[in-house]
Amino acid sequence: MSNPAQLRAFASKSRSGLSSLIAYDVLSYLAAGMTPQDILHDFPYLTAEDIQACLSYAADRERHLLVAHA
Repeated sequence: MSNPAQLRAFASKSRSGLSSLIAYDVLSYLAAGMTPQDILHDFPYLTAEDIQACLSYAADRERHLLVAHA
């Protein structure tokens, strides 16, 4: 991820069991048209930083896939 603090925050929540959502779920909700505000309303234990961490994860993963195929 581009921001290690965001990754630590999201990973910490995932490991502690506070969140059963994984990055894929958050990204799927965003792709389906939910806004970050919608997600935060439906899952109040998530933060805006968690959503940003998911987006950063997806961008980083995509970059690694592009580099691997180049």
